[in-house]
Amino acid sequence: MSSIMSNNGNRKRAAPTSGRSYKVRKPRKHHSDDEDSNDSSVSDQGQEPQREPSPLPDEPTEKLPEELLKTFYKSPGMLMIAGLVSWDLVAKRDNNPSKKTHPNLYTFHKFTDRKYRLIVSGCSAGHSILVSDEGEVYTFGRNTCGQLGFGDTTTRNVPEAVPTLKGFNIIQAAAGRNHSLFVTDTGTVYACGDNKSGQCGLGNTTPQVLKPTRIRYTGAPIVKVGCGAEFSMILDCNGALHSFGLPEYGQLGHNTDGKYFLTSTKLSYHFETVPKHIAFFFEKSKDGHVTPIKDVVIVDFSCGNNHTVAIDSSKRAFSWGFGGFGRLGHAEQKDESVPRLIKYFDSHARGVRSVHCGATYSLAINELGALFMFGQTKRTGEANMYPKPVQDLTGWNIRSVGTSNTSIVIAADDSLIAWGVSPTYGELGTGDINKSTARPKEVSRMDGLNITQVAMGYSHTLLLCDDSSDEVKTKLASMPTFDP
Repeated sequence: MSSIMSNNGNRKRAAPTSGRSYKVRKPRKHHSDDEDSNDSSVSDQGQEPQREPSPLPDEPTEKLPEELLKTFYKSPGMLMIAGLVSWDLVAKRDNNPSKKTHPNLYTFHKFTDRKYRLIVSGCSAGHSILVSDEGEVYTFGRNTCGQLGFGDTTTRNVPEAVPTLKGFNIIQAAAGRNHSLFVTDTGTVYACGDNKSGQCGLGNTTPQVLKPTRIRYTGAPIVKVGCGAEFSMILDCNGALHSFGLPEYGQLGHNTDGKYFLTSTKLSYHFETVPKHIAFFFEKSKDGHVTPIKDVVIVDFSCGNNHTVAIDSSKRAFSWGFGGFGRLGHAEQKDESVPRLIKYFDSHARGVRSVHCGATYSLAINELGALFMFGQTKRTGEANMYPKPVQDLTGWNIRSVGTSNTSIVIAADDSLIAWGVSPTYGELGTGDINKSTARPKEVSRMDGLNITQVAMGYSHTLLLCDDSSDEVKTKLASMPTFDP
């Protein structure tokens, strides 16, 4: 048995060796239809005694190099929003209209008069994170687990500055289903929100972390963070990935799904509650022969609900986690618990420039600017078992990509292109008559707005428009305003 298999070999339930304590998971409905939680009941027995964690050293004061920081300071823009804005209804099946705090926005509306340099949400998220030009962080939306970081669980309809992070220069952030990660200019990561699976990386599974708290990590400075529905991924400045949270489908990349039986029918998970380095990458030949790939330096990655796609410095793409609908791009639906090379991009499609994951699908843009999709955005019909070019976008210069639960919105050249099948909630911004479309459509009313960034939550879209030119200013002035 190879050494990487050591932690789920023939051992019965292993006693924890470190101070990491494993808690047990209660069964609950997953929101996503294809990853329903296991039927076996999970009990609260088998609780390990909590050990007092050692104190973290003081926060680093040394800032990341100025050259590197400059790459995070994108030109600021005016914020626009569309989609479902009754945040407590996000991903809920009961469409009880009496609970709607505000009608869906079927076209894009200006939102707040502040300028932002970064907008963030996530394909399973009902909340959003905004960073002003000064590096001040604002959050709004669903707050059931404290993911907005205000110390409470009250929904916010309007972006508010996060008090705990006042005075910090935030350069990057990520949003999971109910948790958030923030990166400061020293490469330090703060987390808040749902922590039932250890996805806040604090060394425990305290169910809710209501204020941004520094994660238990003392390695090289972090330059990028990502969140799946219930797991987290961080990338350090040396190109090493570290992951924590729910291991259920192998999405942490540590060669295990973390399952163990408390009794013959009761299932639980060994949650990773502190960041753990992903050390092994491999490729698999047609005959199933496995070869490790040495010295992988990751430069970018993106997380779906339960999977991750990452790119290394040689422009190769790797994927791991939940394999349903072919979202990993390996022409099979097997879950992968270790990062596996996507062969398709090695031969057919040249190197990969960027990756963008939605709930159950993945998008990749290659060096030539061509867009590929694998997995499935809709609940029925064909799934792409391996990367397929999106023909409708051939020749477009893609500037920014937003991926939601089932919709995609792309800023390309000077247009906005959107598609997504029913049910949609207005996140395409195409108006309330043609709410959804299976083929990419140009959102003509958004032409010429100089859209620099797109970010999508589960059922809403955020845009940044650079209004430094008078034409854009004039055009923006004619757009409606969202004032909840």
